[in-house]
Amino acid sequence: MGFLIVLVLGQLFVTVLLLLDKKKIEQSVNDSVDRIISQYGNSSASRLMDNVQHFAECCGRTGPGDWLKNSFIQTLNLTSPEVLPCSCFQTFQPASASYWCSDNSSFTAAETWIGEGHGTFNESCSQKINDWLKENILTIVAMDAILILLQLAELSIAASLFRSLGQKEVRKKNKRLVDESDPDSSTDSNPAGGEQNHAFMDPDGADGGPTDPNYMPAEDANMAFDLYNQNQNLGYQGYQEAVQHY
Repeated sequence: MGFLIVLVLGQLFVTVLLLLDKKKIEQSVNDSVDRIISQYGNSSASRLMDNVQHFAECCGRTGPGDWLKNSFIQTLNLTSPEVLPCSCFQTFQPASASYWCSDNSSFTAAETWIGEGHGTFNESCSQKINDWLKENILTIVAMDAILILLQLAELSIAASLFRSLGQKEVRKKNKRLVDESDPDSSTDSNPAGGEQNHAFMDPDGADGGPTDPNYMPAEDANMAFDLYNQNQNLGYQGYQEAVQHY
């Protein structure tokens, strides 16, 4: 989730930066392109420039004349862009181990390292790119907005899942604490460990278990006590009558 937040904020920052510092960014890009043109040769930046010129059908940042600023072309003392990268031509036949071509047959005949090119692209690459941006600006903005909305939706879903998992974990923890502090009595109906407590027995056998055979209800005990007293009285009276008789 943290990565999504950083991604959304970064994208918003870049968008705002492009809108606010457009002139500064454009100048920085122009300086980079001019540096690539000046140092054109066997490098990845040079191949990138070739791809832009070939697929956009353009030549140089402001036109073919920009290539007169190239450090190698300056050694030829040219006054016009007669030698250009092969990517500045519609069709070309490059020479061995060289990226330079010319549509001037005198150059190609005198210099074996210069390939043949036909149909120079005279339009500047900056103008081509600006025209393309103007034609597709709405599409670019719409794609950027849709991407931001999708990322916000993903962020919302991630936050919802995180909150749901957190609540579930809290419920589990609370249930565990309740089980530890107040165990369910139904799971242990006899806290004495299953042994019968003979210290007390329900006189009516309400517990459903067997009664003590030596147990005597209160009414029977009272009757037995009365009979005992009557027998004692009868025995005492018989004793007195026997004494008087003798």
